[in-house]
Amino acid sequence: MSQTVDRALSILPLLAQGPADLGQVAGRLGVHKSTALRLLRTLHEHGLVYRQQDQRYRLGARLFALAQEAVENLDVREIAHPHLVELNESCGHTVHLAVYEENEVLYIDKVESRYPVRMYSRIGKPVAITVAAVAKLLLADLPEPERRAVAERLDYPMYTPRSTPNAGAFLKELAVVREQGWATDLGGHEESINCVAAPVRGADGRVVAAMSVSAPNVVVTAEELLTLLPLVRRTADAISRDYSGTNQPRRA
Repeated sequence: MSQTVDRALSILPLLAQGPADLGQVAGRLGVHKSTALRLLRTLHEHGLVYRQQDQRYRLGARLFALAQEAVENLDVREIAHPHLVELNESCGHTVHLAVYEENEVLYIDKVESRYPVRMYSRIGKPVAITVAAVAKLLLADLPEPERRAVAERLDYPMYTPRSTPNAGAFLKELAVVREQGWATDLGGHEESINCVAAPVRGADGRVVAAMSVSAPNVVVTAEELLTLLPLVRRTADAISRDYSGTNQPRRA
């Protein structure tokens, strides 16, 4: 039975490359055509494959519907939370999770620092979009025309001397973030607060959320906080794997 299931499932990635006829499916599986036909008929009955008029098979609409339903029912916060707690227990600093929704970047989860000095961020509150590390990751992943349009309509308040001053500077920073795959906010919103962040990706490689570690410089210096970047990235990768159900490699 397990061999039959394995063979049936092996048909799906084959058809994802394009329509294939019975002979091609049998050849790829290394089975007789009658065995391949039986597997294809079963998948066809469940709507997972479809037989075209030219007698070739392709992926069925039911498969796409199931995939879409699964994506819509994924809760990145629920999946990420245990990882955020583990990271907090390892480093002791405040950990955030954020998403981009309706032109705002919002915190959707937070694990408080174990140190007496706390941050005033709140779940559901928009972040300072032009300086926050999580915002940079989320906006950097947007297609270039959308990224540019967003940058040009934003205001650029100078929270501190290190704040991003204008759209041109912001776009340059987003390009760097997109290339390196991580981001920082080193005193850009509050001079005394530093932050490092990494992206959470879906099965298609797109950024679905961003997570960060933040700490005041009275607790840890910016240089010391940056040493946590490998741990932050590993945590984001672990969340990505759990969220997407893949062992996807991390983008640079």
